[in-house]
Amino acid sequence: MLVSDFDFELPEELIAQQPPTVRGSSRMLRVDRATGAVADDHFRNLPEHLRAGDLLVLNDSRVLPARLYAVRAGLTTQASSPSPSGKIEVLLTQQLSAGEWSALVRPGRKVPVGETLLFPDDTGATVLTSEVIRAGEFGERTLRFAADPLFLQKLDRIGHMPLPPYIHRDDSQDDKARYQTVYAATPGSAAAPTAGLHFTSEILAELHARGVQVERVTLHVGLGTFQPVRVERLEDIRLHTEHYTLSAETAAAVNAALKEGRRIIAAGTTTTRTLEHCAAIERLEAHSGSTNIFIQPGHRFRVVSGLLTNFHLPQSTLLMLVSAFLGSEHGRERALAAYGHAIRERYHFFSYGDCMFMA
Repeated sequence: MLVSDFDFELPEELIAQQPPTVRGSSRMLRVDRATGAVADDHFRNLPEHLRAGDLLVLNDSRVLPARLYAVRAGLTTQASSPSPSGKIEVLLTQQLSAGEWSALVRPGRKVPVGETLLFPDDTGATVLTSEVIRAGEFGERTLRFAADPLFLQKLDRIGHMPLPPYIHRDDSQDDKARYQTVYAATPGSAAAPTAGLHFTSEILAELHARGVQVERVTLHVGLGTFQPVRVERLEDIRLHTEHYTLSAETAAAVNAALKEGRRIIAAGTTTTRTLEHCAAIERLEAHSGSTNIFIQPGHRFRVVSGLLTNFHLPQSTLLMLVSAFLGSEHGRERALAAYGHAIRERYHFFSYGDCMFMA
């Protein structure tokens, strides 16, 4: 199959630029996994479509304020610098080891290996310092930060929430709460697991009251979320690796649900990829690891039988995952038909947009 097979036209005005005024008030398109039939609904009604004994799995990764602005050491006052202050935009995408991070740097051509970057606060005082130790394609860099036990606290102080590039505004103070799930726990993501943004404490309590079991995995969303697909054929796609953790409690819950034939509902593609990766390597037990699993049409789902997800970019690997979930033979057609319905009905798309529930 070709990447272009997953293209669609999306009116610019349907790309959500702000979260809904009230968390949990988004619209929800229900899609019958067996037939592709669609029905308009609202996320607040999700508990009505789950049943006692269902296992709902959430991704509790916490988004870091990972967008930073740096100046190149020694160039802050030179007229020949890229901007009057030599400003460099840095997006931390994944922690590799103590002090080392992969990042996207812009303009990358101005930041060679060996460059020192200084990260100031609003007063101009340097808060963090890093050295560029490796360079990759498309602005990818590996940064080594000076040892600092207060690194995360300083990141919270000077960092910005990493809103996706299709949100055409600067981040605001509100985004620190709204671009974060209410159950976020483990810091490490460079982007929100956006299906989880819809949940509220009240909706989670209602699910518990209805007998739905809720467990968590952790997958830190990394570089792959920001990189477009640059090949023509699906068979040539290679995703970046992302770190995950499957706890003993969640592993036991998944194994019990599978044994008893109960539905396992994944909140988001990140949760889906984590569970399906663990099943593929036959490790549905407590462990941590890395995955670059690419779920495409033809994939046999071993764990996930229901999926809540937002609407995804044209030609994206996440739209391919949705297509795979909707059937090995007609999944792509069903996915694109559902997206066409959502466009006609003026649903909002992407991170702050509406969602779809497939079961």
